[in-house]
Amino acid sequence: MNNSKIIKLERYMSYLLRHHPEDLNLNMDNCGWVKLDELITKLNESKKYSENITKDTIFEIVKTSNKKRFDTEEYNNDIYIRANQGHSIPVDLNLNSICPPDILYHGTADRFSKSIDEKGILKMSRQYVHLSSDIETAKQVGMRHGNCLIYKVYAGRMYREGYKFYLSKNNVWLTNFVPNLYIEKI
Repeated sequence: MNNSKIIKLERYMSYLLRHHPEDLNLNMDNCGWVKLDELITKLNESKKYSENITKDTIFEIVKTSNKKRFDTEEYNNDIYIRANQGHSIPVDLNLNSICPPDILYHGTADRFSKSIDEKGILKMSRQYVHLSSDIETAKQVGMRHGNCLIYKVYAGRMYREGYKFYLSKNNVWLTNFVPNLYIEKI
């Protein structure tokens, strides 16, 4: 598969494994895992792609994705795949709460600033609010949605005051909500 087809497949896998496994009638467990063989079979049956999708294709996506969206695990001689974070469906990622850095960042489109300034950073349709360790990553996230706006999040203070933080396998910081008293526009 050429690079543009790989990118489209990666995005479609993300869509399926984070939001709509029912579109291909995938059997997903409560932790978001799907058998890799099942995913490949159903992707190929869908006739969405002209080329045959193989394990090597999927492993290449898992390995080379700059966003590190997916994880694989072997269990009882089967290989399973899931999205690391970003779900809009309920899944238990089995993450343990850990102490975040004092400062994290949230990149978003400037059109959301009024709502964020009033209500804080909400998870909206996702399972968690996504935060970045550095400004550059936050900018990349925010630019996907329009004119970028970056918020500094006082995560260390939040944590000390009882808020929980989680770190996904692809190094995205997750929390349920960021009240506006813990944010500052950059």
